[in-house]
Amino acid sequence: MENTAVTEYSIKIQNVDIHDEGPYVCSILTNKKPKSTKVHLIVQVPARITNISKDITVNEGSNVNLMCLAVGRPEANIIWKHNSPRGTHAFVTEEENLELTTVTKEQSGSYECIASNDISSPDVRTVQVTVNYPPFISKARSTGTPVGQKGVLQCEASAVPRADFEWYKEDRRLFNGLNGVKIENQGKQSMLVFFNVSEEDYGNYTCVAMNTMGITNASIILYGPSAIHDVNGAAVLPGRSVCLLLAVTLLHLLKF
Repeated sequence: MENTAVTEYSIKIQNVDIHDEGPYVCSILTNKKPKSTKVHLIVQVPARITNISKDITVNEGSNVNLMCLAVGRPEANIIWKHNSPRGTHAFVTEEENLELTTVTKEQSGSYECIASNDISSPDVRTVQVTVNYPPFISKARSTGTPVGQKGVLQCEASAVPRADFEWYKEDRRLFNGLNGVKIENQGKQSMLVFFNVSEEDYGNYTCVAMNTMGITNASIILYGPSAIHDVNGAAVLPGRSVCLLLAVTLLHLLKF
C-alpha cells in the first residue's frame, strides 16, 4: 500500500486591515493536473465614531441639530440617548442626525451617541447641550419672627445662566451689611438675614432674580408672630411694587 503524505499550506496576514479583504487562491502544482482552492476573507471592523458635534449652548426656543458619524463592518448602527439634568436616561432616535426643534430647558443635558455592530463593545461619545432660560422663582415663602430674634427670608430661582439677585423693601433696594441685614447668595438661593429683628423690619420685601434671558420677582413678607399672613407664601406684586419691578427690568435691559 502506498503511503500518502498530507502537507498543509497556510498564509499568515499580520495587522489585517480592510484592504486585505477579498478572495485568496491556494494552488498546488503536481505532476498531474494542478489543483487550486479559493477562500474569501471577510474583514470585520468594530464600530467607531469618526465625527460628532461639539458641545453647544443655545437659548430656549432655538433649534438644535446634532450630528454623529460612524464607520464599521458590518455597518455601524447609531442610537442617541438623552441624559437630562434630572437623571433620566431616555432613548431619542436611531438617526445620524438628531434634530431638536423649539428646544426647552428640559431638553438640556448630555446626549450620548452610541455606535455598535456587535463586533466589539460599542463606541460612545457625548455632546453637552446647555439651554439658557430666564429665571423661575421656585421658592419664596413669608416668615414670622419675634422682635429681637434672627430672621431669614429665602428666595430660590432656577435659571441658566445662574440668576443674580436683588432685594427691595417697598421701593428701596437693600445692600449687604447695611441697615442690620446681610444678603447671602449660595448657588440658586438668596437669603436676606436680619440679625436682630425690630418692628421697623416688618413688612413686604421683594426678591428680584435676573439673568441675560429675563427677570422675575416674588413678594415675601416678614411679620410678627401675631400677624395675619398668607400661609401660601409669595404672591404677585401689587400696586407700586409693580412699578419697582418695571424700573428694575429697565435697568437690567440697559446693562445689555
